[in-house]
Amino acid sequence: MEISATLVKELREATGAGVLECRKTLEETKGDMERAVALLKEKGLAKAAKKAEREVKDGRIEVYGHPGNRVGVLLEVNCESDFVADTEDFKALVHDLALHIAFANPRYARPEDIPAEALEAQRATFHAEAAATGKPANILDRIVQGKLDKYFDEVCLLRQPFVKDDKVKVGDLVTNAIVKMGENVVVRRFVRYELGED
Repeated sequence: MEISATLVKELREATGAGVLECRKTLEETKGDMERAVALLKEKGLAKAAKKAEREVKDGRIEVYGHPGNRVGVLLEVNCESDFVADTEDFKALVHDLALHIAFANPRYARPEDIPAEALEAQRATFHAEAAATGKPANILDRIVQGKLDKYFDEVCLLRQPFVKDDKVKVGDLVTNAIVKMGENVVVRRFVRYELGED
């Protein structure tokens, strides 16, 4: 099957993949755009997973003041090179993350950042709540795990729905940036200040 340049361009715009990769994928899927997008996404996620182990020593620190100056965010996002750190895509990602933090007020970047004692206290609270319902003991662990997952979605930045598009998790936004930029990207740390808060 002959793959047109228009089809390749359309796939490239939809996925951000290279021209040759788009052409090859379209040939592989016999011009099926939906399958090509899904296949490129799978390949991109696999590439992103490989890049996640690479060291990040560059990046940006974003200082964000929400309009009205009642909320401020200081955020560090790292990447592998100064070249990527200076791109408009990376700058936009870091700015969007800071804006999201100002709005959603996450406490941690990821679940593994939650201190063990705080996590254990939360688990104990959920266990006591679940036990009070009178459910059988074999179901309690699943209830507690479900509540913990919901808690992570509320307090962990990378698990939250993105403020500009709630169909996308912040973690997926970062993963898509890794695929697009070809480098590992890590949200290192952040601090959120709100006027009058301790």
